[in-house]
Amino acid sequence: MLTYPNAPACGGLMQRHLRWLVTSGVPMSAIIDPEPIRLCHGFKADDGRFEPDPSGPDWFVLIEREDYVFWRPGTSELATWNAKSFALGESLIDNVSTYALDGHLQIFPHALDWLRRNRDGIVIVNWNFAFDRLRDCPRIEIAESLLPTYRKHMQPARMPALRLLREHGKAAA
Repeated sequence: MLTYPNAPACGGLMQRHLRWLVTSGVPMSAIIDPEPIRLCHGFKADDGRFEPDPSGPDWFVLIEREDYVFWRPGTSELATWNAKSFALGESLIDNVSTYALDGHLQIFPHALDWLRRNRDGIVIVNWNFAFDRLRDCPRIEIAESLLPTYRKHMQPARMPALRLLREHGKAAA
């Protein structure tokens, strides 16, 4: 299992968690691969980061390339450990096989939907990075419920100030 500096100790899933995932339609391959889903207790802080607390509710831990993403199934909340993850499954964004044979990057609204589809796609954790991370994707398939959010965030955060340059010999209009 990948570990990150000062990351909380995460345990394995209990039988009741496994049973809930399987009865919710999640294949066992999505539970264990590429990294097994882990379990932690705590709360989501105001900055979107996870705060470990042994008396807190259950959170499932999904390991991404540069971060831990914490998912609270009861509320669908997502939190990160070090705020580096843009999405669950983000390695698929730059993977050419995602788009092979007219394939599309699928964007799911909830982690459970993503797990049911065997982690084949992404769940956006931080929409503030959507434009920069997704603008070069050739094809995207998105859940209809996410379309307004997608359209809102799929534009640059800021554009440069624009001023017209007077061309020599031309009058300003």
